[in-house]
Amino acid sequence: MDQVSLVIILLAALLIPLIMAKFKINSLPTAVMEIIVGIVIGPSVFNFVNTSDLISQLSTIGVIVLLFLSGLEIDFSLFKKRRTALTPLEQKNAVNTPKYSPVRLSVYAYSTIIVLSLLLAAAFKVSGLFSDFWLAAILFGTISLGIVIAALKEQELLSKAFGQTILLISVFGELVPMMGLTLYASVYGSNSQSLWLLLLILAVAALLLLRFKPFFRFYQNINKSTTQLDIRLAFFLIVTMVTVAESVGAENILGAFVAGIVLKLLNPSETTRERLDAIGYGFFIPIFFITTGVDLNLRTLLTSGKTLLLIPLFFLAYMVAKIGGYWVLKLRLKQANALAGTALTATTMTMVLAVLRVAKSMKTITSDQSGAFLLAALLTCVISPLIFNKFYSAEKEDLVKTAVHFIGANLSTVPVAQQLRKGWYDVSMYTNHPENYQTYHAQVPVTLMENFTAQDLQDHGVFDTDILVLGHIDAERNYELAKAAKAYGVRRIIVRFEYRNVLNEHEDELRELGVEVYNTPEANITLLRALIESPSTLLLLNDTENSIYEVRVLNHLYTDVQIKNLQFAQDITISQVIRNRKLIAPNGNTTIMYGDRLIFTGNKQTAAQIRQALATAN
Repeated sequence: MDQVSLVIILLAALLIPLIMAKFKINSLPTAVMEIIVGIVIGPSVFNFVNTSDLISQLSTIGVIVLLFLSGLEIDFSLFKKRRTALTPLEQKNAVNTPKYSPVRLSVYAYSTIIVLSLLLAAAFKVSGLFSDFWLAAILFGTISLGIVIAALKEQELLSKAFGQTILLISVFGELVPMMGLTLYASVYGSNSQSLWLLLLILAVAALLLLRFKPFFRFYQNINKSTTQLDIRLAFFLIVTMVTVAESVGAENILGAFVAGIVLKLLNPSETTRERLDAIGYGFFIPIFFITTGVDLNLRTLLTSGKTLLLIPLFFLAYMVAKIGGYWVLKLRLKQANALAGTALTATTMTMVLAVLRVAKSMKTITSDQSGAFLLAALLTCVISPLIFNKFYSAEKEDLVKTAVHFIGANLSTVPVAQQLRKGWYDVSMYTNHPENYQTYHAQVPVTLMENFTAQDLQDHGVFDTDILVLGHIDAERNYELAKAAKAYGVRRIIVRFEYRNVLNEHEDELRELGVEVYNTPEANITLLRALIESPSTLLLLNDTENSIYEVRVLNHLYTDVQIKNLQFAQDITISQVIRNRKLIAPNGNTTIMYGDRLIFTGNKQTAAQIRQALATAN
């Protein structure tokens, strides 16, 4: 019987995404559909499936893997310190410059959620509808990070200020309730131990991080399909942290969540993350969601008058707890998007399931109350995405051009800057030579600076750019500034070295950091050789209609897709694919992977749109 129930669950997990794709059901998250199907095939309707020890164990693994992957989703780069000074471009448009960063907005917004959750929990306690104040406050403050990320990815918003803000609010919506649940279980749980022992979880996490940090720097060189070292490390982290968490009286989901954070800080490749997603969302997590629906016996729940009353009240509490974020989001976003973002943060499922699982094991909540909380959470996952998709539209600041900052105004950099300004780029130049400033400032925006120290450049917002070009004649200065800019978090850095002997000393170090270097004499030699071997090269370089482009693929809509199946395959010619620093000669059957760099030729009018589509992180 156990095997039959498992087969039915796995069959349901297989059919759900197929049916959703067939009938174009895009408004509901897959996890919600899995719970609904679990309700249908469980005792509530057809009673095809009953949970057994085997299914319960797989479901437990599912929630552990789910929380691990949730920890892996946190983007810690969003918490990096950014500038306080404005860039010259922002100074010129100071009236339209946003005053509130995503980090600041998210802190303010989640602070309102904490306050409202506490007030709502107090109201339920005073009214006698639900007496556990702390458990209610934790539940009302939860946000489903996984569902939020899925919605933002679908709209290609993760790289935009709106998406970053909502993502950070959702991160707090998992981190804070997780910490609250840990303290709650430690204080009220029968098997809890001293609170100070919880620090051991952080200590072990720090030890694992330091111990395995060098691992990801070389494992790709020895990784094989038969070893899968990165996946083995991931499960080692999960089991270790879950064991430590349970040993100190905490919940296993806390250990799994911390393990995900540790792996995220180890900076795994996108391929590693995709394989982990495949294992989790391909097997264990669907079993957990479907089993959750199976365990919900609506026939019993809906016969209780108090449960019928609690479902809409809990639903309103989930929504009202997030409503304070609307006025915070309006500080930067337009009114419709503030409403859309607030609605999206009201989705709550993942942490609710985890919290209810812990509360039931502690016997601090009845099955009726647990069912009411869960059904109310289901309603938020149905209604909130509908509101989000209805009201969201692009912000003006999402349509800005790519920012390129040049350090050094000279004959090598100014002509390039002039040409880039004609395209989809906002260009600013900086020089410390008054004579160069006098020569070039009428041709391209140039700022004269007295010093070119890293701190001065940071204070003036020079490092706050999408692309930084270090084109100064002083190679040693370029080298030092490249390291400082990388430490600050500049995404792309291009460094000029005129002297090969200087480049030889620093090339390996800079390339290891991800800095792009070039040497003008070598570039000229390469070009001349290309002209000799391929005379048509000059025609291509001088072509006013077509040009050569390079783009890094960050848009998941175009990954795991063969070149011949790309929607714009007829508009461009992909000549090279660079993957893991190796050149691949592509053909129509070559599959594009996340992080690939594509070198292609195409029409200048359409190429910019194609590059933007491929490079949009979602």
